[in-house]
Amino acid sequence: MTASTTQAALVLEDGRVFRGTGFGAVGETLGEAVFCTGMTGYQETLTDPSYHRQIVVATAPQIGNTGWNDEDNESVGPTGKQSESKIWVAGYAVRDPSRRVSNWRATGTLEGELERQQVVGIAGIDTRGLVRHLRTRGSMRAGIFSGAALADIEELTERVRTQPSMLGADLAAEVTASKAYTIEPAGGEARFTVAAIDLGIKTNTPRMFAERGIRVHVLPSTTSFDEVMALKPDGLFLSNGPGDPATADGAVQLTEAALGKGLPLFGICFGNQILGRALGRKTYKMKFGHRGMNVPVIEHGTGRIAITAQNHGFALEGEAGEEFDTPFGKAVVSHTCANDGVVEGVRLLSDRAFSVQYHPEAAAGPHDAAYLFDRFTGLLEGEAK
Repeated sequence: MTASTTQAALVLEDGRVFRGTGFGAVGETLGEAVFCTGMTGYQETLTDPSYHRQIVVATAPQIGNTGWNDEDNESVGPTGKQSESKIWVAGYAVRDPSRRVSNWRATGTLEGELERQQVVGIAGIDTRGLVRHLRTRGSMRAGIFSGAALADIEELTERVRTQPSMLGADLAAEVTASKAYTIEPAGGEARFTVAAIDLGIKTNTPRMFAERGIRVHVLPSTTSFDEVMALKPDGLFLSNGPGDPATADGAVQLTEAALGKGLPLFGICFGNQILGRALGRKTYKMKFGHRGMNVPVIEHGTGRIAITAQNHGFALEGEAGEEFDTPFGKAVVSHTCANDGVVEGVRLLSDRAFSVQYHPEAAAGPHDAAYLFDRFTGLLEGEAK
């Protein structure tokens, strides 16, 4: 019996059940149910380490038409090789899996890759109803069960409810590189060197630096400040990643040391929350988060609006344009979401450190925020002069 003919159920912790058929591996998986509004880029979503321990619900009705390829994975293996990349989501829920792959770059199918990597999914469910439920009730613990893993709903609900919550989850250590590796510039000698703390870094981020002539040392999340400085970096980068930022005390202490040293700093997503904590701000868990590639963000210093890719369920406290004192000088809430006012960026007024909540590496798209890599490069150039 194949997954597509196997009965399956997605069970939420509040007792709501969505029935469908198996998609990918058959079995059981647990995680936090969240939804992603991206209409494209499912391969980049599934391989993004920021989705670790989450069951992703696709809002686009048909998924899988472009298949799977060897080039679009957004994770690397423990030694930095893209060939070792993996799917990080805990599970995948879709409405209508494409019956045929039609893309010249495809090397396989989405369901085939889910099966190969033993990722349990479900298809044929009312994803629109599920998304409306999560928007109303908020992201919550969930499980997908198929085949022999199916049981009475009361028993399945109990399995779901006894799993750990995402609130308080310390997950960066579970997705970080096992050892440091280096990405060299795309061509010629390195203009600058950046130390990137891997809290769940995406493949395209070091590539964006490399295109600007920057050598990137990707370092495990447990790297000490002395180990960072031994590399003589021109700047520090804090990556995206999963889990509750309130648990990331080590990364916060590293950031505080870098700020005290005056090292130029750039952070994205989880890195934005880490910088915010180092500047004295608190974080909180959002009701259902921002996950997709169509989130409008206002940069208050310029009035510029960018359509951005996002994946976060936690955020920094603050108000648009708010200035506040820190041990490292005055800072400002530089960006907020145009939809709901959530903080999307902070920076020191000295401009030596800044961060954004979204994903300017744009994998998968849009490319509105790529200029932030140029901004950081300009900061490094100013330091060099």
